[in-house]
Amino acid sequence: MARKNKQYIFENIEVIDAGARGKTVAKAPDGRVIFLTNTVPGDVVDIKTGRKRKAYFEGTAVKFHKYSDKRTKPICEHFEYCGGCKWQHMLYKHQLAYKENEVINNLKRIGHLELPEITPILGCKETYFYRNKMEFSFSNSRWLTPSEINSTKEIDNRNACGFHISGMWDKILDIKKCHLQEDPSNQIRNFIKNYGIKHNLEFYNPREQSGFLRTIMLRISSTGEIMLVIQFFKESKSKREALLNAVINEFPQITSLQYVINNKGNDTLYDQNILLFKGKDHIFEEMEGLKFKIGPKSFYQTNSAQAYELYKITRNFANLRGNEIVYDFYTGTGTIAQFVAKNAKKVIGVESVPEAIEDAKLNAQLNNINNVEFYAGDMKDVFNNSFIKKHGKPDVIITDPPRDGMHKNVVAKILEISPKRIVYVSCNSATQARDLALMKEQYKIIKTQAVDMFPQTHHVENVVLLELK
Repeated sequence: MARKNKQYIFENIEVIDAGARGKTVAKAPDGRVIFLTNTVPGDVVDIKTGRKRKAYFEGTAVKFHKYSDKRTKPICEHFEYCGGCKWQHMLYKHQLAYKENEVINNLKRIGHLELPEITPILGCKETYFYRNKMEFSFSNSRWLTPSEINSTKEIDNRNACGFHISGMWDKILDIKKCHLQEDPSNQIRNFIKNYGIKHNLEFYNPREQSGFLRTIMLRISSTGEIMLVIQFFKESKSKREALLNAVINEFPQITSLQYVINNKGNDTLYDQNILLFKGKDHIFEEMEGLKFKIGPKSFYQTNSAQAYELYKITRNFANLRGNEIVYDFYTGTGTIAQFVAKNAKKVIGVESVPEAIEDAKLNAQLNNINNVEFYAGDMKDVFNNSFIKKHGKPDVIITDPPRDGMHKNVVAKILEISPKRIVYVSCNSATQARDLALMKEQYKIIKTQAVDMFPQTHHVENVVLLELK
C-alpha cells in the first residue's frame, strides 16, 4: 500500500458486491469498506482512494487485473462520463439480482422483518429506449473529456445539449445519442442544438445567468404522441418563432409544441407559465383502455410499459372484490386509483400537489369513472378522524410515497384504524423497511415483489402486501 497526498493505493483488490446508489463495494486490507464507481462485482483491481473517511474509503479502479464475468460492453459512447446509466457495463440478469438483493437486505437489516418466500423481481422486456420523458440542458461551456483537455487541438465550439455531469451543476455533457428514449428523441434534440449553433443562438451559461436556449423536455407517450417544451432564458420573439417554426417543419409529427420564458435562478417549470405554440397543450397515455391526459407539469411514471406491470401487481395484491373502500395515498395524478376503481366500491385519492389532483379529477371524468374522489393536501394533515368519518373506514390502503417514505403520523393513523390490507409501493426499500418495522406488530407481510422500472441503473421499486394479524 502506497500513500501520497492523503490518497491510498490498494493493489489486487476483489470487488465483492454492489452497494447503494449504484456504487460497488470492496474491502481494504484493514477491513474498511471501499465504495467504487467504475467496477463490477468480480473485478480484481488496483484502487486509488480519495480522502479517507472514518469508517470507509471512496475510490476509483486505476488498473484492472481481472475482469468480472458479470461484465458486458456498454453500448453508449457516453457511458464513461454520463451518470445516467451507471450499470450499463453489467449484464442485465446480474443487475436484476443485485436489485433484488438490495430490497431483501433492506427489509431484513433495516426493518428486521420476517419475509415470506420472495417473488422473483420482475425485469423489463425493453432494457433500452424505455423512458417516456427526458430533459436536456444547454450550455455554452460544455464539459471536456480528459482527452480533450490534454489535447493540443484548439476547441472552437463549447456549445452543448445534454446532461449535467454528476457533482458539477454548471457542466453539461454534450450527448450525441441517448439510449433511454425512443426516436425521434435524438433527432429532435440534435436538430435544435445544430440549429442553435448554425444561427448563432446563445446557449445558456448557468454561472453568468445568461443566454437564450436553456432546456428542452421531451415526452413520447405509449400512444405515439410527442410533446416538446423548449425553455428560453429570455425572450427574443423573432429568434424564438424562427426556431419553433423550424422544429415543427422538420418534425410535423409533434403533437404538442410549447415554450416557456424562464429567467429565474433555477430551471424548474412548475411555477412557470408554459405557452402553447402549435398543436395541443397535452398528450395522452393509455393503459387498459384508460386514458390519462398529460400536460407539461403532469407526473406520470417514466416507464409506461413497466408502470402497467407495476400497477397490475398492485391491483393483484389488493385483491379487491368490488365492495371495498380503498384509500390511495400519494395518488399523484390518480393512475393507480383509476386502475383499481373497477374492482372497488369507492377509491379515495390524496396527494399534496394541487395540480396533480386537478389532473386526476380531469382524467377520472375523461374515463367516466364515478367511484373515485381526489383531495389535495399534506397527507399527515388530511388523513385525520374527520376525513375517515366522511369517507368511511378503508378496507384497503394503497400507499405509494416519495423516496422519504411515509410520515410517522400517517403510519400511526393507519395502525389506529387497522385496515384489513395494505399495499405499500415504494421507490426506496430503505424507507419502506423503516415504515414496515413500525407496523410489524399488527401486520404480517404476505407478499413482496421487486419491480425494475429503470434498467441500466440501480433504482428499483418494491411492492409489499400486508394483512392484519
